[in-house]
Amino acid sequence: MGKVRLAGNGVERLNLPLSFPFTHSEFMAADKPSKSPRAWQRMLSGRRLDLLDPSPLDVEVADIAHGLARVARWNGQTFGDHAFSVAEHSLVVEEIARQLKPDLTPDWQLAVLLHDGPEYVIGDMISPFKAVMGGAYKAVEHRLQSAIHVRFGLPAEIPQSVKKLAKQADIICAYYEAIELAGFDEKEAAKIFGKPKAFTADGKAPARLGLAPLPASQAQARFLDRFNQIEAARK
Repeated sequence: MGKVRLAGNGVERLNLPLSFPFTHSEFMAADKPSKSPRAWQRMLSGRRLDLLDPSPLDVEVADIAHGLARVARWNGQTFGDHAFSVAEHSLVVEEIARQLKPDLTPDWQLAVLLHDGPEYVIGDMISPFKAVMGGAYKAVEHRLQSAIHVRFGLPAEIPQSVKKLAKQADIICAYYEAIELAGFDEKEAAKIFGKPKAFTADGKAPARLGLAPLPASQAQARFLDRFNQIEAARK
């Protein structure tokens, strides 16, 4: 026998007895899904990555590069024919980190390159919305980041000094993205991110980095190239 509920001016299928009246407990149970919602995503590599309980065995650099090259920084609100991708951002941040710390070891170069790794599956949520989401987003992000680290032979928790360096380079990069791509003037960008101090070998902070959004395929290829360069240096 079918099961129904009254819904406005129509009748909608639901898990309720056809006969009336039905009990309050039956009504309250009707909208509860019979199964837990799917929490995994199928990747192009064929892996199925559980977003809530990620296994390092399901993490592949090809999936990371593909995903990050197609995730837009600034919610896509940047100048140019292409979005400025998280893959390209990650390359710039890693380069800045090496300028800030020329003796940065290959292990920590890799950690910086992968600092936004979780975004290949959860996207680049802008900071104001992260604040709204609170701890739940951070918990998912942290588990994914740990799985990525372990997959590539890094400690699940990298040293605070490396996290601090990655954050410093990330903020410097964000300043230049803001003034070169996202429509900020220098005064506004400096108020939000701080004006970069000298970080290059010549002891200067350039007025511009010359950022140019790349097609996704190029950003993906460059990310993979840099990953492979670092991996070769780690051996």
